Amino acid sequence: MAYEFEDFQKFGKEQYDAAAAATSSIAKALQAIATETADYSKKSLESGSAFVEQLLGAKSYDNAIQIQSEYWKTSYAGFVAQATKMGELYTNLAKEAFKPVESIFSKMSYTNN
Repeated sequence: MAYEFEDFQKFGKEQYDAAAAATSSIAKALQAIATETADYSKKSLESGSAFVEQLLGAKSYDNAIQIQSEYWKTSYAGFVAQATKMGELYTNLAKEAFKPVESIFSKMSYTNN
């Protein structure tokens, strides 16, 4: 009986250590997401301000349309790139969040075989 309790205690400690490590990596992933979001917001605001300045300085209607078209094209490309990057960051976050669960299931399936 003592042997089973020691195994259970060892298993619990291993899982606690894995969860603590995962919590640390999850916090880092969330920090990376927050930093990336803040950077994108700042770039977007700066880009929008520059667009308004260019638009106000347009010499003709055709020039204003050209400025607007370039802005939307650049903004869309930037958004798609940012969405891809954020998707990768969230994918990494999900992988980190499920590492402790994966280790539990792998040990459970290993002991059952």
